[in-house]
Amino acid sequence: MIAEHLDTALAEEFAGHGETIHHLKTTDPHFKSLMEKNHALWVEIHKLATGEAAAADDYVEALRKQRLQLLDEIAAAIAKAEKPA
Repeated sequence: MIAEHLDTALAEEFAGHGETIHHLKTTDPHFKSLMEKNHALWVEIHKLATGEAAAADDYVEALRKQRLQLLDEIAAAIAKAEKPA
């Protein structure tokens, strides 16, 4: 299932931060929105990469850049949440 793969991919990208991610997803609407946008982009990129949909290379590259920006925002939110008081 795509959603399970996505969770695994994020778990690998943010290894050791699972509790923080879960906490933020359940308590921070902005973080939850980032996660939802990331998921939507990942699904679209995955469809293009597997041939389920077609698009120009520059469009795919733009989607990948958007996803990297989201991952940067997610990483920043995790770092902020884990920062000692």
